[in-house]
Amino acid sequence: MPNRLTLRKRDNRPLAEINVVPYIDVMLVLLVIFMITAPLLTQGVNVNMPQAKAKILENQDQAPIIVTVDKQGNMFLNISATPNIPMTPQQLAVRVAAELQLAQQQGSQRSVLVKGDQDANYGNVVTAMAILQQAGASNIGLMTQQPDNAA
Repeated sequence: MPNRLTLRKRDNRPLAEINVVPYIDVMLVLLVIFMITAPLLTQGVNVNMPQAKAKILENQDQAPIIVTVDKQGNMFLNISATPNIPMTPQQLAVRVAAELQLAQQQGSQRSVLVKGDQDANYGNVVTAMAILQQAGASNIGLMTQQPDNAA
């Protein structure tokens, strides 16, 4: 019969196993964070932009103001609280005017771009540009997509 002291010594041996439960907890928290932030990273409305060879804009301090015109003629603003919901022309003008005024007070200049679907009515794109001009935008650019065969 073994001695009781020897049994206790055997039971107190250190375990050679890694406790993975804390690692699983951290992994699940990171997964939840990525699931929440991933939809926030994609901004704007998906449109089929016309292809053209154009000069690429240089990096700027502030993100440009982008008005998207889809093929139904709806207008979207990338800096609005809900960039995937269409705006009325009045809402668009007020919001852009406020942003341009704020940038002017800070001594900087915001780029204003129109991103129109290639199947959009030309009149709708021109209307968006006119609204931006009335809101105080002096230089308005048109966004295009580089052709597939361009190097």
